[in-house]
Order: sequence, then structure tokens, then C-alpha cells
Amino acid sequence: MSKIVEYNSEKEDVINSFKKGEVIAIPTETVYGLAIVYDNFQAYEKLNKIKRRPPKQPYSLMLGSVNEIEKFAFLNDDAKKIVQNILPGQLTIILKGKDNLPSWAKNETDGSIGIRIPSTLLTRQIINDLGKPLLVPSANRHGQAPINNETELENEFANEVTYIIKKNEVMTQTPTTILQAYDKIKILREGKIKKADIENVIGRKLER
Repeated sequence: MSKIVEYNSEKEDVINSFKKGEVIAIPTETVYGLAIVYDNFQAYEKLNKIKRRPPKQPYSLMLGSVNEIEKFAFLNDDAKKIVQNILPGQLTIILKGKDNLPSWAKNETDGSIGIRIPSTLLTRQIINDLGKPLLVPSANRHGQAPINNETELENEFANEVTYIIKKNEVMTQTPTTILQAYDKIKILREGKIKKADIENVIGRKLER
């Protein structure tokens, strides 16, 4: 049965659960996510089963610091400007992943990876306490709306998620902006961060 907890009161058990490959619901500034440690294939298979998601659709890699990005992905000059000026924040930036990422974490077609640095302090604390990135899709079954109520999460994922971490900040429920930032800069989905915001950072208009 899932357990709804305050993170700091159950920190050690939560971190140990991640290390054992368990799935944990964590809050972000947008929606709740279902999180696993990024390099555990058994946890990845478990998450796929919970999400009921079609195969070969990689999950976003969530990091605790902007400084961690170049450990896992390549940044060109434009991408460096974007991450330095916009992250942490409501942006998923798609980059070419490095070879140290597990194959299941990357898009098998072009080796890309979506990376998130959430602005929520609690989320980054969890990642930094663990010492490893997380793979974090939204907390829902494939094709359904994200669940952002802790009791509803408990009901939906009762025997599949070990912990549900209580949120301590307001969620916007606005999806992140998704930005391709390799080869060329291209907005794939516009959220709170707008096209003009990206253009202001890189100093030019984006291609349509």
C-alpha cells in the first residue's frame, strides 16, 4: 500500500526505496510525477507497467542542478544560454544524450533526451540527496490526465507506488514548454515559457 509522507521525516526510507528500484510519486512545480532512479532497468520496466505506456517512448531525465546537465548531454552555444538563463524552471530541453546514459533513457532514433531542472526546491533536494538523476513522467496512466491530489494518487497507484511525497508548494498544472535544442532550436510544445522568452535569451528569432 502506498504511504503519503513528508519527505524530510522519511528521507532515509525514501532514498533507500529509490535505490532498491521502487517507484515514488514526487511533486514538481507543474504536476506530480512518478519517479525512478535513472539507471535501474528493473525500475524502468516497473514504471512502464504502471504507466501502461507504449514502448520506446523515453521519459524525461530530472536533475538537481544546471551544473549536472553536461554530465549527461551535449550543450551547444544556444543551449548553454537557455539553460543558464531559464533553468531551473518549467522547461523540458531536448538535447543529444551522452554515452553514459542507459540506452532505455534515450530516444533510440537519434539518441536525444529530455532534461528537466524543476524550480521546486523539494524536488531538487530529493534528487541531490539520492545523488543520481531520476526518470520522471507525469503521474497518470497513459492517455489519462495527470493526478495532482495525494489521496487520488494513493487510490490509483495503491499497490504500485511505495511513497507519495507531500507537496509543499503550489503546482501550476501548466505543462512544461518542450524545446528541442540540438541541431536547431525549435519549440515542440509551448507552456509557461514562451517563444519570445527563448528568442530574448538567444538573441534572434526562432525558425517557424
